[in-house]
Amino acid sequence: MTSTAVIAVVGPTAAGKSDLAVDLALRLDGEAINADSMQLYRGMDIGTAKLTAAEMRGVPHHLLDIWDVTVTASVAGYQRLSADAIEAVRARGRVPVLVGGSGLYVRAALDHMEFPGTDPDVRARLAGELAEAGPAAMHERLRARDPAAAAAILPSNGRRIVRALEVIEITGRPFSATMPERRYRYEAVQIGLTVPREELDARIALRVERMWEAGLVEEVRALDRDARLRDGLTASRALGYAQVLRFLSGEWTEERAMEETIRTTRRFARRQESWFRSDPRVRWLPYDAPDLLERALAAACGGDGAG
Repeated sequence: MTSTAVIAVVGPTAAGKSDLAVDLALRLDGEAINADSMQLYRGMDIGTAKLTAAEMRGVPHHLLDIWDVTVTASVAGYQRLSADAIEAVRARGRVPVLVGGSGLYVRAALDHMEFPGTDPDVRARLAGELAEAGPAAMHERLRARDPAAAAAILPSNGRRIVRALEVIEITGRPFSATMPERRYRYEAVQIGLTVPREELDARIALRVERMWEAGLVEEVRALDRDARLRDGLTASRALGYAQVLRFLSGEWTEERAMEETIRTTRRFARRQESWFRSDPRVRWLPYDAPDLLERALAAACGGDGAG
């Protein structure tokens, strides 16, 4: 591995990716680059488990807090931002350490990928159908047309469902077929953290409970002044935030909002595991290995060649 190869720390939520990324950056003279789609948003701190300044331990972190909650996320936009961040870190002679569990964002940062264009008319029509029929019905339509894409997209994520259906319509191909072969843009290595299912479920429940204790409800209330968070097509659907909004609107009790956050986060973690497991380039390590950092360093220094 060259001194400026890209290291990516991936895996399910609550596996300890952020801490390992900091450890690696400290040992490799690196800088962290965020690949969590929701940590891109300013003010979404507690619910996305952003590291505090103290937890960063002096390691520079990039692509955090760059978007207002009203901005709609764009993987293509993130791809450009991550490329600039990676090149800037490499230009300083330091190691870029990409960290996050948003699978498509990780691929956009690491791989040769081109995203299909858009058709405003098709997008508007599908968005109207989403508003009328709801995300669950649209997800069933996607499942009928592209089961692989439906399996990778949460039934509640109307924006991504609409995007997948749009690509199918304008290209005549399954959305899942637009994903290219896995070929790195840089010399890179991906390190994945594994957590036994029961332990991961327990860690997720504990994390959500601690988020509530840390003031998640107050954070959501502050972000939603003048309905700003609700107006954000992406941010309003974030795990925890979507559930708290339903509590604040009076639709759910606070207890149900917490329970639904735990349940939905566990389901999301299974999707993350499935996504990253499908990539044979990921080098998996047990999250609780006593020599985790040394094993991660060994994997990093053994690096995969650039595609």
